[in-house]
Amino acid sequence: MKYLFLALAILFEVVGSSFLKVSDGFSKAIPSAIVVISYGICFYFFSLSLKTINLGFAYAIWGGLGIVLTALISVFIFKEKLDLAAMVGIALIVSGVLVMNFFSKTATH
Repeated sequence: MKYLFLALAILFEVVGSSFLKVSDGFSKAIPSAIVVISYGICFYFFSLSLKTINLGFAYAIWGGLGIVLTALISVFIFKEKLDLAAMVGIALIVSGVLVMNFFSKTATH
C-alpha cells in the first residue's frame, strides 16, 4: 500500500502542477480549485506513504517522477520544448532516484 499511496501522491501532484499553468496565475476559478484540491489530495497520500517509507527516499521518488511526468505533459499537452540540457538534467535526476532505489540502504523496502 505504501507505494500505491506514493503513486497517488505523484499523480495528484502532476495534476495540480498541470492545472497551475492552466489557472493563469490563479485568475481562473475552476483550474485554481483543481490545483488546491489536487495538492491537498497529493499531500494526504504522501503523508500516508511516509508512515512506512523513509522521507528522503519517498521525496526523491516523488520529486523525480513528478519532474519527468510534468515535463512530458509540458511537451505533449502544452507543446513546450525541452532542450538537450533539460533532458540531460531530467535523466540525471532519474538516475539518482534509481541509484537510491537499488543501492542505498536508506530506502525502507
